[in-house]
Amino acid sequence: MQIDKNIIQGKIDIIEKDLNFLNEYKDKEVEDLLTSYKDIQAVKYSLFEIIEASIDMASHIISAKGLKRPESYAEMFEILGKQNLINMNLSRKLSEMARFRNILVHSYAEVDNSKILNYVKEELKDVEDYIINLLELIK
Repeated sequence: MQIDKNIIQGKIDIIEKDLNFLNEYKDKEVEDLLTSYKDIQAVKYSLFEIIEASIDMASHIISAKGLKRPESYAEMFEILGKQNLINMNLSRKLSEMARFRNILVHSYAEVDNSKILNYVKEELKDVEDYIINLLELIK
């Protein structure tokens, strides 16, 4: 099976839409975000969508290339790194992002909403790098 460019591009479209939305929050102060439950929820959901789309792309690539079946979402990115489909530093960062998804979804720990904004300000560059990697891969 080959990588389906339409699947990858559809997921990238979702990510880019959410990244554009989250750009509105990059200049916000933590205190401003924390006063709005709607904003907190919107940011969390956008992060969730970005992470899910990133995981979906990794899953598709792993399946299409017949790679080792991962045991976790985090391991998907480790596999991509080990196969040199993304660099190992990016692989580690995206694995952490997948673990963060579990906190968002399952509330294993109470999510510190101030850390959510920090994530938006500092961690989304990794997703942008992932998109660049995948666009190169499907050329």
